[in-house]
Amino acid sequence: MPQHVRGIGLPDEEPIELWIVDGRVSHQPVAGADTIFDGGWILPGLVDAHCHVGLGPGGGVDVDEAIAQAEAERDAGALLLRDCGSPVDTRSLDERDDLPRIIRAGRHLARPKRYIPGLPIDIEDESQLPAAVAEQARRGDGWVKLVGDWIDRGIGDLAPLWSDDVIKAAIDAAHTHGARVTAHVFGEDALPGLIRGGIDCIEHGTGLTDDTIELMVEHRTALVPTLINVENFPGIADAAGKYPVYAAHMRDLYANAYPRLAAARDAGLRIFAGTDAGGMIAHGRIADEVEALKGIGMSPTEALGAACWDARQWLGRPGLDDGASADLLCFKDDPRQGPSVLNRPDVVILRGRRF
Repeated sequence: MPQHVRGIGLPDEEPIELWIVDGRVSHQPVAGADTIFDGGWILPGLVDAHCHVGLGPGGGVDVDEAIAQAEAERDAGALLLRDCGSPVDTRSLDERDDLPRIIRAGRHLARPKRYIPGLPIDIEDESQLPAAVAEQARRGDGWVKLVGDWIDRGIGDLAPLWSDDVIKAAIDAAHTHGARVTAHVFGEDALPGLIRGGIDCIEHGTGLTDDTIELMVEHRTALVPTLINVENFPGIADAAGKYPVYAAHMRDLYANAYPRLAAARDAGLRIFAGTDAGGMIAHGRIADEVEALKGIGMSPTEALGAACWDARQWLGRPGLDDGASADLLCFKDDPRQGPSVLNRPDVVILRGRRF
């Protein structure tokens, strides 16, 4: 039976009525539709722009656990996930019409012993990176994930993994295959080469400086800061007793993260919400990330947009357009109030199906 919802739409705060027919949104009235929500707030499904379905604290998980992770995201209202690297193939989940849509970046690409064991494809010779990027571009859904920096045990601190000319060739290879590139970056030193090389997005970005913020604005590089995962930096430092320089660096990055990211926001950088769920972060916490974004100066509407309508536009996915897949959330109370509301949608509709 066709369904009908009525309320206040976000972000424009205007009255909105939608009809849902055969899993799609209709802006035209449909006779006989069942009104399932009337009076409240309506918005497109949330986006977690840095999420690892298929990854758990111990590494790759089996299909059943990956499904449970995706269900946790759905129940929290995250109906579109950008999976920034997973060691397991989760494409079988696409056959399920009760799970969020996943945009995949394939496997992480790193140098040997320069990332979490078992997660990346290790590139022995960095000259092989462009070909590896091209392969992941063919396997992914329009994104490729690089590890931009990680601890180099030889020097005992964070250091870039790749030379600048190889980075540019690799990013060019991805763009040739119609894919965008993002990179894990904690520190300062890897950022200039990645940004000048044409990278499309930076994950974390805790090492931003005034100069690299300016570079990102110039190159229109997006940022996904994963603020709730940054809260793990002190624990990472505490566990790095063998590498005191690295530990001190991680503590400094943590201490300065919010001022640096606030400066990035003030400079006009495009910033989107991602939790880094799947490793040290539990799935289903997008509302907490939205709340954290307010801490870098975002208004409640701006922070919610970073996990909703703005993120969908950035990823090339529709919102509540006529004919779009009916992926939407309904709230009795204003979801901009905070996680106590945003984390508990009153109605979740995915592909026209109510949860």
